[in-house]
Amino acid sequence: MGSGLNGAAIALPLDEIVAGLRVARERWRTSQQRLQEVGGRELPSREALREIVDRLSGVLFPMRLGPPDLRHESEDYYIGHTLDAALQSLLQQVRLELRYQARHDAHRQRDVEARALDLVRSFGGALPAIRVLLDSDVLAAYRGDPAARSVDEVLLCYPGVLAMIHHRLAHQLYLLGVPLLARLVAESAHAQTGIDIHPGARIGPGFFIDHGTGVVIGETAEIGRDVRVYQAVTLGAKRFVTDEDGQLHKGGARHPIVEDGVVIYAGATILGRVTIGQGSTIGGNVWLTRSVPSGSRITQAQSREDVREDSLVAPLA
Repeated sequence: MGSGLNGAAIALPLDEIVAGLRVARERWRTSQQRLQEVGGRELPSREALREIVDRLSGVLFPMRLGPPDLRHESEDYYIGHTLDAALQSLLQQVRLELRYQARHDAHRQRDVEARALDLVRSFGGALPAIRVLLDSDVLAAYRGDPAARSVDEVLLCYPGVLAMIHHRLAHQLYLLGVPLLARLVAESAHAQTGIDIHPGARIGPGFFIDHGTGVVIGETAEIGRDVRVYQAVTLGAKRFVTDEDGQLHKGGARHPIVEDGVVIYAGATILGRVTIGQGSTIGGNVWLTRSVPSGSRITQAQSREDVREDSLVAPLA
């Protein structure tokens, strides 16, 4: 039953809709060879991961991203309490992913609990190093933007810093072997900021994304120290290898390597496993599919020759 505009109840065919949805679910599960199991959810929760990241953000920056009434003398107590809650919740999500990974392997199913505990302990142990990396990102944003009045403003307001908090956490999860959790964390940042960084991307210290909207960084991209990129920059794949049935081959290094001290201006698109040499500057709206040596200054006019053979390029991450 529901209510009309005047508050009167209206009859809805709820039983038919529920039955139709059940048929659709069963058809999908059969086509995907999913086992029908009794119990709770099979996959990790987006909502749970968002809450975990919020708590971890407060743990990493308690006096800036923690509760508004926190006092300095209570920092360690707050961090300990919040960290315990965040890691306990993360443990539940890790179990779900590891069980999902092992659903067709009885041997792996038996050691899910031990692996989950080891993984969460390792993740927690990496948080001090993640804080150090994030400090370098915040300083890079402050030093690289003349409009920034303080490091606190950068941390509280800049979407690029928010994206990097998520990425540093997501990348650690990716390295530890829970890529679905890592992707959920990354996609939360993508939804909030418009910045799409795959958790597999390797990004060195002092990374600054200015403005940020529309930035795409692919899974196998490698970015060195003190790199700055502007809005709408893509570090993507040039072509995708397929098998004889037309199915994409997964994996393989397919995204750019960006060396230390590179600046990439707004709208630039760099595709394929190419190297942008140390200290180079890539101009706005450049389309680049070749490596360039250290110290290069690439403009649109210099990059036009790269377009001629790339009419079928798919700049996807």
